[in-house]
Amino acid sequence: MFFKLELGILRMDKNSILARLTFLRNKANTKFLTIALGFIIAIAATGVIAQVARTIPAPEIDVTSYILMDQNTGFFLSEKNADQRVEPASITKIMTVYVAGHALEQGLIKLEDEVSVSTKAWKMGGSKMFIEVGKKVTIEALLDGVIVVSGNDASVALAEHIAGTEQTFAAMMNDYAKQLGMVNSNFANASGYPDAETYVSARDVAVLSRALIREFPLLYAKFAKKQYTFNKIKQPNRNKLLFRDSSVDGIKTGHTESAGYCLVSSAMRDNVRLISVIMGSSSDIARTDSSQSLLNYGYRFFESKKFHRAGAKVSSQMIWHGAVDSISLGVLQDVDLVIPRGTEGRIETKLEIDKPVLAPLEIGQPVGKLSIFLDGKQLSEVPLVSLDNVEEGSFFSKLWDTFILFFESLFSI
Repeated sequence: MFFKLELGILRMDKNSILARLTFLRNKANTKFLTIALGFIIAIAATGVIAQVARTIPAPEIDVTSYILMDQNTGFFLSEKNADQRVEPASITKIMTVYVAGHALEQGLIKLEDEVSVSTKAWKMGGSKMFIEVGKKVTIEALLDGVIVVSGNDASVALAEHIAGTEQTFAAMMNDYAKQLGMVNSNFANASGYPDAETYVSARDVAVLSRALIREFPLLYAKFAKKQYTFNKIKQPNRNKLLFRDSSVDGIKTGHTESAGYCLVSSAMRDNVRLISVIMGSSSDIARTDSSQSLLNYGYRFFESKKFHRAGAKVSSQMIWHGAVDSISLGVLQDVDLVIPRGTEGRIETKLEIDKPVLAPLEIGQPVGKLSIFLDGKQLSEVPLVSLDNVEEGSFFSKLWDTFILFFESLFSI
């Protein structure tokens, strides 16, 4: 019987041979599920809207640099000179708070800890919390002083308590900057006091701000405070957007004569959070107006879309040497993207599946990748994984699969 089968195979062309072998494998109904089918399933899941596709350019803003980012995805919606190194002024204090957040998380300090104010901290010029030398102040009070009223004195006191000296604290700041991938940033102090060795880029500041919001939400909530009173001195938050736009809940201002007026803003509307970074504006009003313009632009002309849900089936794929015929494929995490409004119909999803897919296989094991494109530009690439556990098949089924794979390899040369 098998001899007759072999003779029959030899009389066929290669397409007929593969078709016959596939049928005989008893897995023909799932053989070579095409990637094109994956395209259809994935694209159908995204839906199509009737709106006319368009991409609107960002407003012209007279600043040294800026960037607009979606918090959830980290996608940059618009930018200008975003990688240029600039003086950060008190924007530096975002990193100071970030380092303090890690110290709290690691149990190195507690909010109720009392800090003895040094002469160096007390003597700091510029914006002040008005702590007094030799007096004790809690960590929580110092954090409010750094965040709400941008106290240089509070920044130094906090740094000294966490690291012993401000210089050592600056080394911690730079270590965290490296971990976050802030390639155009360096910190020489905790306050942002002018120093040639302290610089950032708008992109790096956005990355840092996103990390702070994501990792330390309780600390971030302090950035929404509109005023703070310490030592019977009431001071307003310098972020005027907090008073103008109810969707804004942070984050930090900065200003020196050389840095200009800087503002990092964050807003939440319809469960979408955007971060705007303005560096080197000409005035307080200008930085506020520019930030408002960028946020409004982002919310008006972009939308957040979920293209694939974690654990949901995206496609199917034949598996070899297994106890089952095929597996379901999907992604481990939700695939969310922010795209220009009206462009959903121009989104293309592509699946690249490693061949052959062999058992045994575990849930979550990568078998390829899923990529999403807009007008040919790649927006996202995530691992395509098995949604099933698959054990090895019997000896004879594995032998038969090996036989078929051998013939396929011959014809693919």
